Amino acid sequence: MKALVTGGGGFLGKKIVEMLLARGDQVVVLGRSKYPEVEAMGAETVQLDITKKEGLQEACTGVDVVFHVAALAGVWGPREHYWNINVEGTRNMLEAAKAAGVKKFVHTSSPSAVWDGGDMAFVTEEDCPYPTSFLTDYPETKAISEQDALKANSEDFAVTAIRPRLIWGPGDPHLIPRMIERHSRLKIIGDGKNKVGICYVDNAAHAHILAADVLGPNTANAGKAYFVADDQPVVIWEWLNRFMERLGKKPITSKVPRSVAYGLGVVMESVWKLFGIKGEPFMTRFVACSLSANYYYNLKNARADFGYVQLVDPEEGFDKMVDYFKEQQGL
Repeated sequence: MKALVTGGGGFLGKKIVEMLLARGDQVVVLGRSKYPEVEAMGAETVQLDITKKEGLQEACTGVDVVFHVAALAGVWGPREHYWNINVEGTRNMLEAAKAAGVKKFVHTSSPSAVWDGGDMAFVTEEDCPYPTSFLTDYPETKAISEQDALKANSEDFAVTAIRPRLIWGPGDPHLIPRMIERHSRLKIIGDGKNKVGICYVDNAAHAHILAADVLGPNTANAGKAYFVADDQPVVIWEWLNRFMERLGKKPITSKVPRSVAYGLGVVMESVWKLFGIKGEPFMTRFVACSLSANYYYNLKNARADFGYVQLVDPEEGFDKMVDYFKEQQGL
């Protein structure tokens, strides 16, 4: 099989590339950089910008499946940046892949696309319609891009979407580095007992490949989106404190009511926008809600429709992540 992976130099994308190569697939990574690390693994790299149509169809020619992983994640920044990459970039890749005769398209989405900021406990996809409003531009643009992708599904162009939540593991450039950086200022938002579905990076990548392998015209997963996560949710503040303690740092114990954190987010967002302050506010509404809400998933649809199973036990993954960040921190 020949696969094209957008965002193949990133955290999740690189793991998908690694797994595809390990089983003998031919892989092309499309991105704005050369990514020597993925080239060293045996992948070909093509330097293109998904926000521009030029060259995308040619890159997709002869490809069996596109894994569209590239996206702009975050809780703050100019709306046009999120729109151009997450929405226009997805539309460009869908158009290019279809025009090139690609038969399968696996879109990396996010549970944020169907999250309104409240609790979502052991929910299925059917329980979660798209919200009418969003807390920030990232989830809104992911919702639009997911809908665009699923609408493109047809008899000769099978599309599915995978929604991994809080991808973690060694090499994580997002969640854990932010928590380490802000450790001394962090406070538990809410009661600290909220459960969250998280997804070890190998498990997230495995889900994408399983979904692609079974995808085809009229298969159970064609035209649908799926939550994927580790088998069991975690009490997120306990999980983070366990990690911090393994790094020799003090546990986070101070608490702030969710309502106070949310109100602070409203104020800080308004001030940042009013005065055009650069950088991300320390607190936003999205962060206040995401660190205090319960959101975890019933994975029955992913298991039934494409055989999703947890590939790596989270305890094994946790140890690997601790070792990685100890090395990064010089511990």
